[in-house]
Amino acid sequence: MSWDAQVLIIGGGQAGLACAQALAKLGIEALVLDAGAESGASWRSRYDSLRLFTPRRLSALPGLALPGDPEGFPGKDELADYLLRYARHFGLSVRSGTRVDRLIRRGAGFAAVTPEGVYTARIAIAAGGAFGRPRLPDFAPALAPRIVQLHSAAYRSPVQLPLGPVLVAGSGNSGAQIAAELAADRPVLLASRHAVRFLPLTLLGRSTFGWMNTLGLLSAPRESAVGRVMRRQPDPIFGLELQGLSRQGRVRWKPGVTGAAGDRVRFADGSEEQPAAVVWATGFLPDYGWIDVEGARDGQGLPLHKRGVSPVEGLYYAGLPWQHTRSSALICGAGRDAAYLAEHIAARL
Repeated sequence: MSWDAQVLIIGGGQAGLACAQALAKLGIEALVLDAGAESGASWRSRYDSLRLFTPRRLSALPGLALPGDPEGFPGKDELADYLLRYARHFGLSVRSGTRVDRLIRRGAGFAAVTPEGVYTARIAIAAGGAFGRPRLPDFAPALAPRIVQLHSAAYRSPVQLPLGPVLVAGSGNSGAQIAAELAADRPVLLASRHAVRFLPLTLLGRSTFGWMNTLGLLSAPRESAVGRVMRRQPDPIFGLELQGLSRQGRVRWKPGVTGAAGDRVRFADGSEEQPAAVVWATGFLPDYGWIDVEGARDGQGLPLHKRGVSPVEGLYYAGLPWQHTRSSALICGAGRDAAYLAEHIAARL
């Protein structure tokens, strides 16, 4: 049987491009199918003020540095431009605007079904889907239509929201950045389901993530003692701006949101508030329903794998949170995981 490529990579973000380049170094042809208009498009679609909390020296893929101050923090468009440049620099085969609706078995390999046609390969790497669908609480539709609601995935800038009080539900780093931006010209409530820890972006002139990397925290395997401790704890908020805004009264903290009805939102302490708008910074649900391969997913629809290697022969995963280490879903860890998968695939081929 003839194949369109030795390896199909579904997803053209940092994980998919890192895998394509790692395979190319071993002389293995890979074809990347990316639903976005171009490489890096998923980063370009994020909110305008987004800045990474990893410095430039930890925000690049193997073989091509990110220009600028190595200890500076890149914005989302800068990273999108970099990923597009990375694909072109190494001449990676990327089919943009190609959405994969299903991945199925085809003989001894796989077939990716797209609206434009079917692509086949002996090996398939699922490098998209870990952050597939915005997560919204079940009670969100109960809010009155006059309350503007956005998930953080749809938020771009403050002009999308009315000038009244805004509730940001979710205190991860995206929620924290959005709350700090909105607090410039309106009252902000920030709801968190757990106690929040803050870490400075820099310490002694060096990024906090740089120190974490030096101490081995980013490369600790998920089942190591350090990895198990880190997985049990929610990520801290990187940067201290929100602490200052809270002390000034421009951001008020609330416990987790437990319900909503009409124009009021209810919190875990029984209190209620009436915001003019809500930004749901409530994360994403993984979406691997497009993988229609027996034995590839567990009962919850999540990938079955060990360090990205599926029990289904010839199927692999990339870019999963804690795939191997804390950095697996970060750009600084994509190259390490990609190199491991490339060696495994080379041995199989």
